Amino acid sequence: MKPIKKEDVSQEVFDIYDEYVHSKIDRRDFVSRLSAYAVGGITVSALLEFLMPNYAQARRFDQRDPRLISEYVTYDSPKGAGTMKGLLTRPANATGKLPGVLVVHENRGLNPYIEDTAHQAALDGFVAFAPDALTPFGGYPGTDDEGRTMQAKRDREDMLQDFIAGYEFLKTQPQCIGKVGVVGFCFGGWISNMMAARIPDLGAAVPYYGGQATAEDAAHIKAPLQLHYAELDTRVNEGWPAYEEALKANGVGYEVHFYPAVNHGFHNHSTPRYDKEAAELAWGRTVAFFRQHLG
Repeated sequence: MKPIKKEDVSQEVFDIYDEYVHSKIDRRDFVSRLSAYAVGGITVSALLEFLMPNYAQARRFDQRDPRLISEYVTYDSPKGAGTMKGLLTRPANATGKLPGVLVVHENRGLNPYIEDTAHQAALDGFVAFAPDALTPFGGYPGTDDEGRTMQAKRDREDMLQDFIAGYEFLKTQPQCIGKVGVVGFCFGGWISNMMAARIPDLGAAVPYYGGQATAEDAAHIKAPLQLHYAELDTRVNEGWPAYEEALKANGVGYEVHFYPAVNHGFHNHSTPRYDKEAAELAWGRTVAFFRQHLG
């Protein structure tokens, strides 16, 4: 059987997948609903294989990449999990201190895609730190399905405190100038919005298709925001009008970008929702925004 191509799959399949990965439906219902689209020689198992992340094929960086200096480190999170672990990475050719970027994962822990994103941020001239909210369970378990199940057991406020503590840790690293921004994806987008509301001296926040902060929380945002949304992501996008109104009412500086004809998760290069053109445009804007506001 020929490999399935993205353009051959209906939008409904991606919508069902979105429901599954955000725990709106269980795996049994997910597989059952996919069966309606197993036509023309395409099997359910082939659809499943097509939709799931392929880290072995998509991984962009090796831990031993000579362009990077990276290591897994632990840090204290007294208001969260107590002790946390994360990936700290920076460019090997840096001759001085650099701004910091905290990279926040989706709802499944520190998987290879988020590690790749942290390494890319390092190559773009930052000290990048990507904490793993699954540290209390031993860290990312190796599959996203397991990771989602584990992360769902944690309290969102506790995880927010873990990432705020990660920000404080990164700020004090000897390689960092002390100016730090945050970029996050999906769950990490919500964390980015909330960190902007909770941290008065946050340098900048860049949420990708993340849940919005409440109007009450938005009143406390001081950091400049750059927000990225996918046109087909109606689930997350429905919260944008009220959030924009709150940002305007409180004089928060922001810029927002909607990417046409792409799905939630378009930046994630390990799944077929990835859109190369939109992802590269969004990341280019992210790097420029951080350089502008972090130095």
